[in-house]
Amino acid sequence: MLVIGLTGGIGSGKSTVAELFASLGIAITDTDVIAHQLTAVGQPALEEIASAFGKEILQKDGSLNRPLLRKSVFADVEAKKKLENILHPRIREAVKAELAEATKAPYRIVVVPLLLETGAYEGIINRVLVVDCPEQQQLQRVLARSSLTEAEARAIMATQSSREQRLHRADDVITNDAEQEKLNHQVSELHKKYLTLA
Repeated sequence: MLVIGLTGGIGSGKSTVAELFASLGIAITDTDVIAHQLTAVGQPALEEIASAFGKEILQKDGSLNRPLLRKSVFADVEAKKKLENILHPRIREAVKAELAEATKAPYRIVVVPLLLETGAYEGIINRVLVVDCPEQQQLQRVLARSSLTEAEARAIMATQSSREQRLHRADDVITNDAEQEKLNHQVSELHKKYLTLA
């Protein structure tokens, strides 16, 4: 089965593009969704995170304090590595398990925000699809949809591959800088291409 790794910088529109492929009947595996499942109350990964970062990383109800964890890891490279070592191997195994069950699909999309940064999906992904837009547009979208400050948004962007690096690594590119109709058309054309490749 053909497996497409969908990636892009924060605010580029990965979720929107994934939803468009889903509307065409293509199954989506989203590593952010998997990460949330893995860090739910009672999950071993959550216990390991609490052990590594201290109980104060948990809220009163025992759930993960995501904003606090985000602040901790973006301020500290070692903390970020520690978190990635806990989560990334588990996420990768969950992705492999989902793909193993999806034998009837012509192709499948795996959404991985840090696909190029982690290098963890070699041997799983057949093609890299990058959702691209100008950095100023990324920033505007992030600030409009989240409680992040501009400095926090820029800090996140700085930890990701640059726009040039992503485009250099891409097999396919969707440009998400204009109206919805243009985006729909690009997804539709790529869908046809992937069906042919599959």
